[in-house]
Amino acid sequence: MFNEVPELYDRVRPGYPDELFTDLVTVTGMHEGSSVLEAGCGTGQATRSLAALGCSVTAVEPGVDMAALARRRLAGFGNVEVETSTFEEWDDRGRRFDVLVAASSWHWVDPSIGWRRAHDVLRRGGWMALLGNVVVRRQGEPEVYAETADLHERFCPGNPDWGHPPLEDDVRTTDEGWGLVDDPGGLFGPTIVRWYPTVQWFSGDGFADHLRSLSLYRRLDRDVREPLLDAVAERIRTRMGDRASRRYRVPCRKARRSRRG
Repeated sequence: MFNEVPELYDRVRPGYPDELFTDLVTVTGMHEGSSVLEAGCGTGQATRSLAALGCSVTAVEPGVDMAALARRRLAGFGNVEVETSTFEEWDDRGRRFDVLVAASSWHWVDPSIGWRRAHDVLRRGGWMALLGNVVVRRQGEPEVYAETADLHERFCPGNPDWGHPPLEDDVRTTDEGWGLVDDPGGLFGPTIVRWYPTVQWFSGDGFADHLRSLSLYRRLDRDVREPLLDAVAERIRTRMGDRASRRYRVPCRKARRSRRG
């Protein structure tokens, strides 16, 4: 799905705050001698930050074009290798890692296979970390979906996925476990969760391009998606001064590999 538009994805998708990686180092004890496995690296948004820490990074990405772009984007780092495979079918060749990171990707992994693989490719005492970007809104702040709900219903009526982002204060209370993905059972210990606020700003055309990179919109037929997004861009230009925000709370959920399992 995203493999169709790797350049667009790389340009408009949000990265991750530096503070998140600073905290990840503090909690996991990562250092320049550590080995990191990234499951589903996309075009390398999180990979670049991991590589900058000086760790040895093996990044796995199933999309051929996404992986190719990641290699180009990461060519300046001598400590990164990008391998093209799904995480479930990836050949670890007996390698074991200190930290496994999945940035906005773990929900694409089959949990019946993924959690066990994650446990098994980590060294004893290794850490698993899930990062994400949760779209939120603030009470009283202009928000794109609120301004364009009528357009969404006009071009694609009754879509069950349409709806307002959750309020930022409500999201902050969901700070236990692994979030919306299946629980790994006893394969990992208790999670440590921290949230980081970030925001992107777009013009109308830029926001439409951002939506083009999201699975919710990529699943629409092109004949529906493109008129809808053109109308969204025009609405942002005319009603929002051609300036719209995409506000996030970024969770980092991390836990140590259990000796059991």
